Amino acid sequence: MRLVYEWLRELVPVTAGVEDVAKELGLRGFEVAAVEQGAQPVIDFEITANRPDCLNHVGLAREASATWGLPLRMPAVATASNQAADDHHKLDVVVDAPDLCPRYCAQVFDVTIGPSPAWLQERLEAAGVRPISNVVDVTNYVMLEMGQPMHAFDLERIALRRLVIRRAIAGEQLRTLDGVDRRLDTDMLVIADAERSSAIGGVMGGGDSEISAKTTKIALESAYFQPATVRRTSKRLGLKTEASARFERGADVNAPPVGIARAAALFAQIGAGTPAGPLIDRYPAPREPRRIDVRASRVTRLLGQEIPSADIPRFLQPLGFTIETLAGPDPGWTITVPTFRVDVQREADLIEEIGRHYGFDRLPTRFPVLVGAQPAPDPGIVRDRIARHVLTSAGFSESMTFAFIERTAAQPFCEPGIEPTAIANPLSEKFAVLRPSLLPGLIDSCTHNRRRGRKDVQLFETGSRYTSAGEGRSIGLAWTGAAGAHWSGQSRHVDFFDVKGTVELLCSSFRAAAIEFAASGADYLVRGRAAAVRSGEVPLGVVGLLAPAIAEARGFPAGEEIYVAEIDAEALARVSAGDDLRAESLPRFPSIVRDISILVDDILPAAAVRGTIRASAPPTLASIAEFDRYQGKGVPEGRVSLSLRLTFRDPDRTLTDDEAQEATERIVQALNRAHGAERR
Repeated sequence: MRLVYEWLRELVPVTAGVEDVAKELGLRGFEVAAVEQGAQPVIDFEITANRPDCLNHVGLAREASATWGLPLRMPAVATASNQAADDHHKLDVVVDAPDLCPRYCAQVFDVTIGPSPAWLQERLEAAGVRPISNVVDVTNYVMLEMGQPMHAFDLERIALRRLVIRRAIAGEQLRTLDGVDRRLDTDMLVIADAERSSAIGGVMGGGDSEISAKTTKIALESAYFQPATVRRTSKRLGLKTEASARFERGADVNAPPVGIARAAALFAQIGAGTPAGPLIDRYPAPREPRRIDVRASRVTRLLGQEIPSADIPRFLQPLGFTIETLAGPDPGWTITVPTFRVDVQREADLIEEIGRHYGFDRLPTRFPVLVGAQPAPDPGIVRDRIARHVLTSAGFSESMTFAFIERTAAQPFCEPGIEPTAIANPLSEKFAVLRPSLLPGLIDSCTHNRRRGRKDVQLFETGSRYTSAGEGRSIGLAWTGAAGAHWSGQSRHVDFFDVKGTVELLCSSFRAAAIEFAASGADYLVRGRAAAVRSGEVPLGVVGLLAPAIAEARGFPAGEEIYVAEIDAEALARVSAGDDLRAESLPRFPSIVRDISILVDDILPAAAVRGTIRASAPPTLASIAEFDRYQGKGVPEGRVSLSLRLTFRDPDRTLTDDEAQEATERIVQALNRAHGAERR
């Protein structure tokens, strides 16, 4: 918002210089982008989206009035015209979509098109608006001054002199003032005449009813449009205007008739036009101002300091709030909120206004006294913290990606027959759906790093994913490039077992019971180099090599591999042993080690072999370790030789060789019965 200094001084008699005005308003929460000195000094403010009331000179003048305690001089407006329109100036207005346009005002004027006077053109130019003609310049002037966008239609070009505010017809087209033909959707609002649409409500007018040098009669529109429909229409059409920027943030529902009255006064002042009919005001459901109770005790608690009661009206009344004292055991005030303050919804918002004008710099920096014990942290926060600690210790870096992704990126990770969850009003096609998995974002992050010369990438992310079953939390990994690179030896490429080991480390950090790996049927992973992770009957996730077609579709270099894993964080927490830690003393008695070599089918999972050994072994079996796997000469086709080391130990006595040998024989027999294993 470009604030013209002399324009401000017309509204508030400030004596401070332009630099001081910028400084003081900056202390009250308005970010100053630049201050320009010159014939027309201006201040560029960055107005936050929650303060549409300050996207105009009156709004900022109101803030200056409260800052310096000076009176606000509202712009002059014309007296309402009650004269009846003759047949040449009649206008009918019908609102067919009151939910999208709660209030619509219009008035007919006789006009003489010509250039605006120099003072008006200079102010518009200083505010960053190009002068066009006196009628158009007045509508822009009122918008910059009072924050109410308006539009002028050539009355002679409105079919049957009738304006209909309705939803667009499917496939309807309109050529806007910028000369572009735009295709409209049924949830967009248009201002139409009896034959065709003439404007997109709250965004831009149409070329068919544009003001020209031959125009002698206009219908001046001033309306309040529902913010969400303007925002949706503007984004969908890719059409951002000064009007849409104000309407989509929330305009003042009581401003439309005042805007026309101000325009009428300016028309009279510059000799541009006169009213030729009464003001038409379609307002079927008037809105009452919001009333909010503010407690003095709550003001003290939120601001951390008691504010003198006499100061509250002094801060709020210049801003347009009406105040009534509220008596009782907890005294305070009942505040009537003006309709232009769409950001004030609750008591805390009003306390913020009190704090702004009291001065945030005057508030104490001490923390308020805690009156209760701090609540326990959310289990999800603790879970994510453990995952971060473990994975960063394993050499991974944390990635944070968007929950909104492209449909083509999401599709491979959806379950068969399930479509990704679509966003109703996406910012663009790159943010069209919610992610069903963390992996698409991690894959794109790997691609981003790879394109910038980083070959070895280890990334993880903890976050939400969205499926037809609802929202859930998961932990995702992506690893490409070298594994175990060190200056003392040659590096090697990451393989399946590196990522599998990382998943085992993660699960062990949660003390998850009985983690198993089985063949995975996930379509986005390479068969034979992928596994499903389980804990008993509870599925936890997947780990494996990403399908090359998916990686290349996301821009990853052809021929290079990305290993990925994704673990359901909530399922992992359910199978976790929790914090029930137990300490055990060091073994007092020696162990006995037995090595066995067996032939089994090469498609038999190692987890199945381990499970059979555990089930058949006595309690004295302390550990199982695979130390060799061989296929080749001397081993039948379709079979594999596995060598395992079994360690036996009794915590209370020394085992005998006979006991260890008997346990070993029992294990070999169980493997033979369950898997057809042969001892070598």
